[in-house]
Amino acid sequence: MCMELNVSHIQHFSVGDGAGLRTTVFLKGCNLRCPWCHNPETWSSETQILRYEQIGKEVISGKKLRIEEIVEDVLTDKDFYESSGGGVTISGGEAMLQGAGVAELSKQLCQNGISVLIDTAGNVPYTAFELTNPYVDGYLFDYKTDEAEKSSRLGGDRHLIRDNIRALLRDEKNVRIRIPLIPNFNTSDAAIHSMCESLRELGVKTVDLIPFHRMGSGKYKALGLSYPYQDISLLAKEQLQKIRNTFSDYFETNLEEISRSIQLLAQIFETQPYLWVRRKILKYVNSRSRQHRKVTAVRI
Repeated sequence: MCMELNVSHIQHFSVGDGAGLRTTVFLKGCNLRCPWCHNPETWSSETQILRYEQIGKEVISGKKLRIEEIVEDVLTDKDFYESSGGGVTISGGEAMLQGAGVAELSKQLCQNGISVLIDTAGNVPYTAFELTNPYVDGYLFDYKTDEAEKSSRLGGDRHLIRDNIRALLRDEKNVRIRIPLIPNFNTSDAAIHSMCESLRELGVKTVDLIPFHRMGSGKYKALGLSYPYQDISLLAKEQLQKIRNTFSDYFETNLEEISRSIQLLAQIFETQPYLWVRRKILKYVNSRSRQHRKVTAVRI
């Protein structure tokens, strides 16, 4: 029997979901409802249509794909993964809700020499991670709050999430904590210090800070939804630096900056031919300086 995954979309030439040049497989279905989410089309497991009226374009989110189909798709860029130190990131939604299928996809990619990362919020039983652990190189673990009430408001279980981080570290898995810095949610001095103390107690060593942005706001309109954070101001550079300094007292800390270049690339994806985008992104990746690694030149 062929195993399938419920896929929202597959994004080639991703530069923000792990080291190097990557393909990100976005899966459908999420058990959290973060109001700042930039992938609202992945919340529901049902097929949805995003209608971009300003450009007269419709995008379908949601299709059952056989594991072999996904592998065939992502292998087309294997040369680029090898040249840049990249690979495949399985994201969502919450990828681990489809644990058995994600494990099989990870296994087949591993057998083809492809590095695999999983982006997760960890709000699932640890049995799902036990399925994927043998085949993945690590987890990009989104940690949003240390407060039980706020976690519950999003649909999460703070204790389950913390237990999963502890278990992954116990099992010597590569866990990279990623914290979205959301105004009026988790950026107060008290919230920052609480997260630092809590993550240090779990044994976390490295943290990536991701400033709030509105890059996914257009998807809400395309889905007929209101975007709750439309009028929320971006965090000032001074505040971001203060937050980074606090985390740096506890961990090796990286502050990811959503540059104008990346925002323009996201817009380009919507309107430009595939090969043109391919060349532009490779040119950008080759010239981009990353804190944790240097991307080598990629030939087109």
